[in-house]
Amino acid sequence: MMKDYAGKTAVLTGAGSGFGLEVARLAAERGMNLVLCDVQEDALAKAAAEFEGKVPVLARRVDVAKADQMEALAATVKKRFGAPSFVFNNAGVGSGGLIWENSLADWDWVLGVNLMGVVHGVRLFTPMMLEAAAADPAWQGHIVNTASMAGMLNPPNMGVYNVSKHAVVSLSETLYQDLALVTDQVRCSVLCPFFVATGISQSHRNRPAELAGAKPSRSQLIGQAMTDKAVNSGKITAAEVAAMVFAALDREQFYIFSHPKSLAGVQTRLEDVMQLRNPTDPFHDKPEIGQQLKAALRGG
Repeated sequence: MMKDYAGKTAVLTGAGSGFGLEVARLAAERGMNLVLCDVQEDALAKAAAEFEGKVPVLARRVDVAKADQMEALAATVKKRFGAPSFVFNNAGVGSGGLIWENSLADWDWVLGVNLMGVVHGVRLFTPMMLEAAAADPAWQGHIVNTASMAGMLNPPNMGVYNVSKHAVVSLSETLYQDLALVTDQVRCSVLCPFFVATGISQSHRNRPAELAGAKPSRSQLIGQAMTDKAVNSGKITAAEVAAMVFAALDREQFYIFSHPKSLAGVQTRLEDVMQLRNPTDPFHDKPEIGQQLKAALRGG
C-alpha cells in the first residue's frame, strides 16, 4: 500500500481550483513535492503561493490539450524530481446543449481538455513510472484520472461532456488492465464525481480564443443554468472528494464515486443494455425536472 508519501512527487493538472487544488493540499500535508499545472495563470499563482516554503513546488501554466506543452512539462518534471509517484489527470471543462447544436469548436475544446489532457498525462508519465518501478522493486506509483458520473450515465443536453467522460472511464479501465499485465507496482483509479461545488460550471472562462464558440444556443443557455444550479447546490465539497482520492490510493481502489447513491442510475442503464430495453427516462425519479427541461427546449 502506498502510504508513505513524504518526499514523493505529485503531478496535478487543473491544480488552480476545485479538486486539483484540494488534492494538492492533502498531498502537501503528506509532505509531497507538488507539480501544479493549470491554464489559468492567476489561480495557479495563488495556489503556488499557498504552498511555497512548505514543500517543493513547481508551477507551470499548461494547456493540457496541447501535446507540446504537456511534453515540455513531463521533461521538466523528470529533470527536477524524477518519475512522479502520483499523477492526477484532473483538468476538465464543462459544456452543455443539444448534441447536434454543439459546434466543431465545442467538440475540439471539450475533447481536447477532458480526453486528450488525460491521454497526454497517461502517455507521458506512465513510461516514466514503469521505468522507476523496474529500477526499484519497492517503488510504487498511482495514476488517478478524473472522469465524472457523466462517464457512467448519459444525461440529456450535455452530450459533448458525456462523450468526453465516457472516453476517460474507458481509457482508465483499459489502463488498469494494461498495467496489471506488466507490473504490480503502478496502479490507477478513475474519479467519477457527481455535482460538487467547483469551478467546472464556469469553465468557459478559460476557453482559448481560437476555439471561441459562437453565440450560445438556447439549449446551451438552458444547460448552463441547470448545471450552475446543480453544481452550486452540491452538498459534498471538493475537499471531501480529495479525501476520497487519498483513501482510494491507500486502499488501491479503482472506482472513486463521490455520490454512491447515483450508482442506482448506472444499474438502470446497464439493465437497459442487458434487457435490450430503450434507454430509461433519466428523470423518472424527478419527472418535474424532465417536464421543465422539455417545456424550456420546446419553448412552452
